[in-house]
Amino acid sequence: MVRMCRLLIGFRGAYLRRLHRHASPQSQGTPKAPMKRVLSLLVPSAALCWTAAVAAIVKPQVLIVNMFINEAQAWYGIPDFNVLARNITVPGLSPLFPQVHCTQDGRICQLVTGEGEINAASSISTLVNSPAAFDLTSTYFLISGIAGINPKVATIGSVTLARYAVHVGLQFEVDARQIPGSFSTGYFGQGTTAPGQYPTILYGTEVFELNEPLRQLAFAAAKSANLTDSADSQAMRAAYAKSAPAFAAINSAGPRVVLCDTATADAFWGGNLLGDAFANTTAVWTNGTGVYCSTQQEDNATLNSLLRGSLAGLVDFSRIIVLRAASDFDRPLAGGDSVATLLGPAPAFVLSTVNARLVGVKVIAMILNGWKGRFQTGVKATNYVGDIFGSLGGKPDFGPGSIFGGKVAP
Repeated sequence: MVRMCRLLIGFRGAYLRRLHRHASPQSQGTPKAPMKRVLSLLVPSAALCWTAAVAAIVKPQVLIVNMFINEAQAWYGIPDFNVLARNITVPGLSPLFPQVHCTQDGRICQLVTGEGEINAASSISTLVNSPAAFDLTSTYFLISGIAGINPKVATIGSVTLARYAVHVGLQFEVDARQIPGSFSTGYFGQGTTAPGQYPTILYGTEVFELNEPLRQLAFAAAKSANLTDSADSQAMRAAYAKSAPAFAAINSAGPRVVLCDTATADAFWGGNLLGDAFANTTAVWTNGTGVYCSTQQEDNATLNSLLRGSLAGLVDFSRIIVLRAASDFDRPLAGGDSVATLLGPAPAFVLSTVNARLVGVKVIAMILNGWKGRFQTGVKATNYVGDIFGSLGGKPDFGPGSIFGGKVAP
């Protein structure tokens, strides 16, 4: 139907342009009889197409955002709902994932963005700017993916819920082999002269803060999920627990749901030095509030696209949940090899996708079951929500403060 409509509308436009080019100046604006007959057929067809398009607008209550196929497939063939009942092609999405998948009633949809910051930003921007197909003004966005994990904060198989997303890759960088003796890392904030200083040159994506009351509600729902585990994951966890006191308490137990924050960079990093450097970046950039735990390649890009959409009135930035399940450690066990750890194996890879879905299903059920009583009108934030610029209004509780004087960006 959609393809037929596009063909009809395109043919109508081409026909009008052709007649306009060949008509005399005196005849322009006064269609002759043959043209009137053609237009009498094409104009209603175009109107019908527009009516069909409007009638087909999907207004999801929850949109699951995955980044690659393994994360997405964890949601298929489950007893809770069938997200593949409707498959809607949206021009401009990733060529690998050109469709948005939805349940038959359209209450739950799923988008796969592709991996890395550029893919995430491009796909989210495309979807947000498709109002003829989707109404996302009251949609809750469940960003659900896997991630590396800081073994000082959580263990593999665990599921994390973030308040802050920190763009740790957005910094000055000098090769660590050439840094001054006083530097602890080759990464330091733009506009600064050494690690540990707050950046003075800001691009706007350095830090995003999400709705804390919504995160707490998601956490309460998530804790009822029965997380899976594996023998290989248990063995790796035990090895970490024995290797260093800093890892012992966290890795002596199985996976759980954890409140901690996420770090974004296009680079897939690993090792103690980078892990500690980015933990420090997270703390400094959030004024000591953020806790570095999950590592991934997309979230700040996704959030920036959603923030732009919120400024345009197309989405509500206070309806975002960032969920990351731990597939691997971001550093080796004490005395271990960083390259070997980075390259794997990652015994929690599969179970992390499953645990992300198990927790995600609980969060989605919470939203759908409580839609009329609470979630339709939105969960009021009691904290600052937005970017480091203060673009959505209010005053960030991190960084230099709003550059718009506490008002919404013009």
